[in-house]
Amino acid sequence: MLLEIREKVHGLFASIILILICVLFGLWGIQNYLGGGKETPVVSVGDKEFFQRDVNQAYQQYAQNLAGMKFDEETLKKQALEKLVRDEVLLQHVQDQNLLVSDDTAREFIQTLEYFQKDGKFDKTQYQSLLGSQGMSSAEFVNRIKKALVMEQFQRAIVDSSFATPAEINNFFKIQNQTRDIEYVAVPLAPVGQPPSDEEISAYYQQHQDAYQTEEQVAIEYVELSLDKLAEEIKASDEQLKAYYEEQKALFTTKERRKISHILFAFNKDKTADDLALQKALKAKEELKNKDFATLAAEVSDDKLTAKNGGDLGLFNVGVMEKAFEDAAGSLKLGEVSEPVKSAFGYHLIKVTELIPGEVKPFEAVKAEVSKAYKKAQAEAKFNTLAEKVAEVSYENPDSLAAVAQLVGGATNKTEPFTRASGPGIAADEKVRAAAFSEDVLKGSNSEPLEIGGDKAVVLRMLSHQPATNRELKDVKSQVIVAIQQNKARQQAIATADKLKQELAAGKTLAQVAEAQHLQVKKINGLARSASDLPATVTQEIFRTAKPKGGQPSVAIIDQADGGKLVVSVNKVNEGVISDSEKSKQALIAKNMAAAIGKAQMEAVLNALQSKADIVVHAQKP
Repeated sequence: MLLEIREKVHGLFASIILILICVLFGLWGIQNYLGGGKETPVVSVGDKEFFQRDVNQAYQQYAQNLAGMKFDEETLKKQALEKLVRDEVLLQHVQDQNLLVSDDTAREFIQTLEYFQKDGKFDKTQYQSLLGSQGMSSAEFVNRIKKALVMEQFQRAIVDSSFATPAEINNFFKIQNQTRDIEYVAVPLAPVGQPPSDEEISAYYQQHQDAYQTEEQVAIEYVELSLDKLAEEIKASDEQLKAYYEEQKALFTTKERRKISHILFAFNKDKTADDLALQKALKAKEELKNKDFATLAAEVSDDKLTAKNGGDLGLFNVGVMEKAFEDAAGSLKLGEVSEPVKSAFGYHLIKVTELIPGEVKPFEAVKAEVSKAYKKAQAEAKFNTLAEKVAEVSYENPDSLAAVAQLVGGATNKTEPFTRASGPGIAADEKVRAAAFSEDVLKGSNSEPLEIGGDKAVVLRMLSHQPATNRELKDVKSQVIVAIQQNKARQQAIATADKLKQELAAGKTLAQVAEAQHLQVKKINGLARSASDLPATVTQEIFRTAKPKGGQPSVAIIDQADGGKLVVSVNKVNEGVISDSEKSKQALIAKNMAAAIGKAQMEAVLNALQSKADIVVHAQKP
């Protein structure tokens, strides 16, 4: 189960684990561990209080996950607060139920977290270092993990116990494979010849000024902590480089390349068969004095898959075969054939067909490479230490970057004004733009440290802010005229579509009403949800249209991408059936349906718990 949690680190359950852990190493969120003083909480859930810094941290997570997407900042902050409350309600419930996770289970899970791994393995030193940098003890961290895991277990107990009945699966295919017989006409946007009056232009402009604004822009100053720059500043003596070379010699070693072939004489567990296979192997070894190995393998090897290729097994890799086989294969010289080697499969004759010895590159030959690797390793350690300090210093000096610049020994850089959608240089990064337009930065505070590309961290603050402003009518008059003309064309299309629908309701056929408007009727029998020449959004609306009743078709007016309208007559609905190919997918469908049902049930449980919880939203001082 722990492996499943780790693999689904971006999923529904694991996100709660990461939030509860509250160690956002990518953001170096040290401010979350500083005292709150007499700060007024934003919201209380029972005895648990959440402060503005908690909401800000959750918001930062949301904003980074949505980088590149447009979203309303206030709405996102509201959602972040709601999630904090919801997770706390669940945590308190599982604690009230006395649900527990053992220390051993929590520690086992911690060892799978990539934060604490080096070369794919848990590193105790890194674990203690990272926790220490956040002012957290191992016991406290394990306790947080235990809380997160018990919440995950509670949710899975509900979600994983859900199931879909055969009737529900059958109904799914009836709906999914349903087809419809339809007719439709397209009502296009017709050009409007009469130009708008000055009064119309002025009135439209006044009503839609938001559509004719300059884009909001911001310019920032920032301090950058760069791994490459730190590496350039590191000086290394020959003694240090040689010591590093010895420690990391494997990095400068070319492994031996050894290809092998074999002839297999198989046996079963019967002793007689064992002896017979051995005798065959010994006889074959004698025959090799006068016969080519590949030829003999093709003739007598019981490994028919490799026999046709002369017994070729390809490159020899340790850990694939049994030890006796590997010991023999690894000790042979080029072209040498082994004595019979016993394995669980039988007796083998093994030959080395290609051998390129391994080589350790001498220090002088790789000195430049060693120097680069050494400096990078030293820089990474310094980078992590400085990154933690950057977060602390930036938080303690929120109205200036001077202290941060002094800490990292770098200058303060500046950008040209940029928008929310794009920017030059460092502002080309979506995370930078999101931070630059965040509420705190626009109010004059430093941003959180932002990790850029894994080898840089930046702290930024606003240099200048240009809010969106209304452009004068004289500058946008031509655009306003086009908008008015398009709006009139859309209104005419709506009126025509409504008239057609009314006439259809009065008993006329689609062909009759279309002819009067000089429109072409198109017909599709057996329209399916997935196989349609119509746009997907149009198909979706057609399948949302009510079924025909009393022999009368159902009529819908559907928007087209260009602003025109489709008047659609749904004449018949054909119930879907399960195809032969889909019968094999019923198990997968049942599993997915059960998961959806389980998540809906979990949502209902959370809603019920939240309705009973003691939740107080505190009024904030202006």
